[in-house]
Amino acid sequence: MRKLPPLTELRAFEAAARLLSFKRAAAELGVTPTAVSHQIKLLERHCGQKLFRRQPRPLALTAAGQQLFPVVRDGFETFAEALAQVRGGTAAGKLRITATNAFAARWLVPRLPDWRAGHPRLKLDIIGTDDVLDLDSGEVDIAIRYTRKPPAGLPCIELVHDSYSIVASPRLVGNLAAPLRPAEIAKFPLIDIEWLARETWAPGWQLWQKVAARRHKSVPDLSSLPALSFREELHGIEAAIAGQGLAICSDVLVGPELANGTLVPVSSIKLPGLGFYIVHRPRHPKLASIKAFIDWARSAVSAR
Repeated sequence: MRKLPPLTELRAFEAAARLLSFKRAAAELGVTPTAVSHQIKLLERHCGQKLFRRQPRPLALTAAGQQLFPVVRDGFETFAEALAQVRGGTAAGKLRITATNAFAARWLVPRLPDWRAGHPRLKLDIIGTDDVLDLDSGEVDIAIRYTRKPPAGLPCIELVHDSYSIVASPRLVGNLAAPLRPAEIAKFPLIDIEWLARETWAPGWQLWQKVAARRHKSVPDLSSLPALSFREELHGIEAAIAGQGLAICSDVLVGPELANGTLVPVSSIKLPGLGFYIVHRPRHPKLASIKAFIDWARSAVSAR
């Protein structure tokens, strides 16, 4: 039988490597920082080399520690997943999922009752953020990333691709008999949703104006007219729903409102969007649970 170090040493190492802090690892494990340091020293003796660079601060993993950490982390996740399934008799455990704030709030959260109905023992921990979280660190199990191309080097599937249209509340524009011309659009208050990177594809008023100029002889300078500007996409969408102005919105994020008439498209001109990709680590210990989530998400897209 292979000789393995004690579980206490591996637990101390996993927590310290994940948190990069002996103090925080000790608090999580319910022991003292001295005890964590002692267990890691015993593990380093077993490995024959240092696993952490303790000086200069902050705490960091050595090359050996970086090699060992994902193996230990995934091992604990595999244990937890298997024990949960044995204990419950069905797929159980938790998936940590990150998505953009807008996608999490507008697409994922409204569909969670359907998820719970089909997978009552598999909990989802939703992290809404526009930051790109590192899958290799083990901080999350699944990332739903909004990007032009599939993320390289990781297993992924395209869940849905969106497009952008000018939308408004009927309370603001009334019952439209025909799409509005650019000059008519300019008469309404406009809502601008800022993008972190003003790339050429960014679906804002400047790009819409450029596309509209190919179809119409005269197009006002709409990019200089917005009455409201939001850095958070969610706020711009809510302002449009409230009838505060016309906004250029993703058909994926405002799909329910377009379907029930809370928002209506005011122009036939659409701007191309990007893809929402479900991404995870290869050989993830929770692959069965990840596949269950992917299958559910795909079916949710098909049902829309």
